[in-house]
Amino acid sequence: MPHPRRLARTTLGFALLALLALPAGPARARPFTDAAGRVVEVPERAARVVAAGPPASVLLYTLAPERMAAWVRSPSPAERPYLAPATWGLPASGRLTGRGGTANVEAVLALKPDLIVDVGSTGPTYASLADRVQAQTGIPYILLDGAFARTAETYRRLGAVLGLDQAADGLAAYADRTVAEVAARVAQIPEAERPRVYYARGPRGLETGFSGSINTEILEVVGARNVAVGGNGLANVSPEQVLGWNPDVIVALDPAFRPADDPLWQGVKAVREGRVYRTPTLPFAWFDAPPGVNRLIGVRWLAHLLYPAQFPEPLPAIVADFYQRFYHVALAPEAVDALLADAVPAHRSRDAGR
Repeated sequence: MPHPRRLARTTLGFALLALLALPAGPARARPFTDAAGRVVEVPERAARVVAAGPPASVLLYTLAPERMAAWVRSPSPAERPYLAPATWGLPASGRLTGRGGTANVEAVLALKPDLIVDVGSTGPTYASLADRVQAQTGIPYILLDGAFARTAETYRRLGAVLGLDQAADGLAAYADRTVAEVAARVAQIPEAERPRVYYARGPRGLETGFSGSINTEILEVVGARNVAVGGNGLANVSPEQVLGWNPDVIVALDPAFRPADDPLWQGVKAVREGRVYRTPTLPFAWFDAPPGVNRLIGVRWLAHLLYPAQFPEPLPAIVADFYQRFYHVALAPEAVDALLADAVPAHRSRDAGR
């Protein structure tokens, strides 16, 4: 891997911004109605914010890295070069919500946050959790909508809470522009001519997200046809089931999944034709895991991958621009190449933008 100094440079003066963010006196509160309809008294200026789970952590980092009190999970050595160095050493808080919650009230209190932010479902279960944690800690806890279609709205709501409306508007506008541009170009392609795609999770590629799942939302955004229909959420399937679906393209999450080397997969059209692509995962996966705002670059990538004639722009330039805007790093060309390895056809990886 290229040396971190060659991959990234900090694009914000985080140390200075962190000092400016410190309150000069007792914090004043104001009411804020979150996406679950809860009215929460939030501080006028939240200088230290804790994310309740991975999607919230990504959202908070992209908008206000200088306000982060912790990561949910500490960045790995492979992830750090794709993140602002000023955030590498932040402590890990664990997750307050979702599967495998690891945080506890004492750990959260030790971070002395002004605000807790959660992003995802806004249903009664999560609203109840937010109320309970807020009552236990005395820390304001807000819920924001994690649906991909609400990405721009969620940025603007977080911007309003943190007093960062202008920065939030810029990221929200990018989200709106991305979705509108992809939808307009894909609309020109008859549905019957759009590729049938299987999303492969896990080392054997036999976990997938069914149509309508939050884990496969961006397939619908790019107009692709998810072959996994007739189920709910994430589920395990058999090789025979995938063979029956016979997808045109496979998008894989786990690098250990190598269907070209497995006789069970040889009959699948996507494997026979060499159309198995691996979603980039640094510093956050582009397709899923977590299903957060990190999927914005995934939409751009999938559109270029699935519809090269409609999206001829150089993908490396789009990737570099996204990482500058959202992840606060300037990527060297070799870092972009590393991200796109196995994610696009070899000739497009070599030639695009060169």
